[in-house]
Amino acid sequence: MWDLLLVLHEAALVFSMGVGLWVICNHFFTTDIPAAISHPVRLRVLHCLFQLSVTWGTIFEKLGICSMPQFVSFIYDLLPSKQDPDVVVKDLRFGTIPVKVYQPRMSSSTLRRGVLFFHGGGAIIGSLKSYREICCRLSKESDSVVVAVGYRKAPQHKFPTLMTDCLVATVHFLRTLDMYGVDPARVVVCGDSAGGGIAAVMCQKLVHWSDLPKIRAQILVYAVVQMVDFQLPSYQQNAKTPLLTTNFAFRCFCYYVDVHPSWKSVIMKRAHLPVEVWEKYRKWLGSENIPERFKKRGYQEVPPVAHNEDAYLETQQALDLMNTPLIAEDEVVSQLPEACIVSCEYDLLRDDSLLYKKRLEDLGVPVTWHHMEDGFHGVLNTLSMPYFQFPCSTRVLNAMVHFLKGL
Repeated sequence: MWDLLLVLHEAALVFSMGVGLWVICNHFFTTDIPAAISHPVRLRVLHCLFQLSVTWGTIFEKLGICSMPQFVSFIYDLLPSKQDPDVVVKDLRFGTIPVKVYQPRMSSSTLRRGVLFFHGGGAIIGSLKSYREICCRLSKESDSVVVAVGYRKAPQHKFPTLMTDCLVATVHFLRTLDMYGVDPARVVVCGDSAGGGIAAVMCQKLVHWSDLPKIRAQILVYAVVQMVDFQLPSYQQNAKTPLLTTNFAFRCFCYYVDVHPSWKSVIMKRAHLPVEVWEKYRKWLGSENIPERFKKRGYQEVPPVAHNEDAYLETQQALDLMNTPLIAEDEVVSQLPEACIVSCEYDLLRDDSLLYKKRLEDLGVPVTWHHMEDGFHGVLNTLSMPYFQFPCSTRVLNAMVHFLKGL
């Protein structure tokens, strides 16, 4: 019996080492680290650790133990987070939706700004715990009340559960501002990555709600504002750049809108939508809306081809305005509040920010834009990682804080 246990232990050890070696080798063969990014070794190590958690999560998913996103979120939530004595943190529920409320401990003679924060993670990972330090610093440095929303995520909860949760939490907060000492004229929605997309959608959803305080501004940090075109210049240039590669982004997409992964080649060829649909939204989605300087690292336009009707039927939820707020009608977009948009050069989603920025500006919505020339997707999250912080992460937070202080 003991001999059998010893053999199993050694086999598990060998298998674990094999998984680790495979992740490292795969990283060097399939990942590009741009020379402009500071601390490239740090990013390599961080990406390998991330891929290791994804790989183990995938193994457990295939064994039926748990889903890959559940495992990755579990690992991230094990990371320690700092407690700041200057910020009071409360765990509450808005209806059934868990939230964390961050309030500066020092009393204020006036009502504070209120910030609704929606975390990123591709709608599959990320949590209230993993964003605790970011929200804590945002509250302290901007002297604002920050409410982080713990929405339900895929694959357990498909679209549109996430958006429903966030809308419920947003409306609840707007109706109870006085409980938190928040100025009704200074409520801001904010988010990074998928959370940035949520923030954009919340603004659009609330445009015609006359019985609620108006949203004062939106902060969108490398936000997802379209799930239609995976061949924009930034998708081609940064397909292999950590921390968000094309493969992982597409995996998030499949989990969230419940699309089978076998459609990847069809979608990448832009054959999942009819040509007339591409033409309809070209005025907002077309690469001609992206400044030429962002195409210098290489871009080859992929023209639409005859569509696959089965793929269209399965993927048409991508055209829902809650998934692609970029294509909302002018009548809605023109009424949106001013925006602070943060984009990163080495980010798969860079062009989402550029397209939404142009869309807002064309309709007269004021935009404050910060472009991080050495930034990559997910860099803000490194603020809470003592050994993996990047200078760019502090600049992103500073841009958010500076914008808030100006409201």
